[in-house]
Amino acid sequence: MRQAVTLLDGGMGRELARSGAPFRQPEWSALPLIEAPEFVGKAHAAFAAAGADIITTNSYAVVPFHIGEERFQKDGFRLARLAGEIARQTADEKGVRVAGSLPPVLGSYRPDLFNETEATPILNVLIEALSPSVDLWLAETLSSTAEARLVRSLLGHDSRPLWISFTLDDGRARDVETGAIAPALRSGETIAAAAEAARFCGAQALLFNCSQPEVMEAAVKAARAVLPPSIRIGIYANAFATEADDTDANADLHDIRPDLTPENYRRFAEKWVRAGASLIGGCCGIGPEHIEALSEAMKNA
Repeated sequence: MRQAVTLLDGGMGRELARSGAPFRQPEWSALPLIEAPEFVGKAHAAFAAAGADIITTNSYAVVPFHIGEERFQKDGFRLARLAGEIARQTADEKGVRVAGSLPPVLGSYRPDLFNETEATPILNVLIEALSPSVDLWLAETLSSTAEARLVRSLLGHDSRPLWISFTLDDGRARDVETGAIAPALRSGETIAAAAEAARFCGAQALLFNCSQPEVMEAAVKAARAVLPPSIRIGIYANAFATEADDTDANADLHDIRPDLTPENYRRFAEKWVRAGASLIGGCCGIGPEHIEALSEAMKNA
């Protein structure tokens, strides 16, 4: 590998479930914060030990969609602050950095549900609660450019790096992989539109996440063709089977693809790096063993 690759962590929710943490829907990865936060620290430590340079706060599910409106109003700030503090402690112990996760607060994979007025107060809680603990902001799993622009406006003059990550439409993953159709956001917007949003927002990196690995290489190439070299490109794919267009991510426990072994995931990642990505990690279903395989391949290259 000729490029310097920064490794991200993997999918927190599935790692928590696998580790024996309390885990169910609808709370998802927020439940361990509520009932057994020590599991969150163990998951962060596992990814750091595997070679991740960046760990992401376990704040993705600290939203009304997962924990309910009443609990969010009562405990949302405290839980998000706790998520930041746990990540910060692990980062200081392991010598890694913390990305503050700012999710699509009204529902994943659902650009039709986005409403700026409703999303603003939820995001403000997360930003304020996480701010003392994070080294950079990661607005992730966004389905539309409007979501990214709102995050940028709410961060105001915060000078820490902003990374913006979009989820891609993977309903026809093989057609994207073969070039039969172009990669696109779940809103239908183009990769060029995503790149323009990243430039508008002053993002230091444009990433694509929580989609099947088959659609990622084309997205990297399309983004690299229009972005300046100063904006890094990143990928952290999931291990889900194809999702229907109207399915909420994390609405159910989806099956994990058995073919995405650490070795096979590494092969995908090497293609992404050759195409121009320099931030690599994993999303749902990608565990510490996958990150370790990436670390062995990319940090020793």
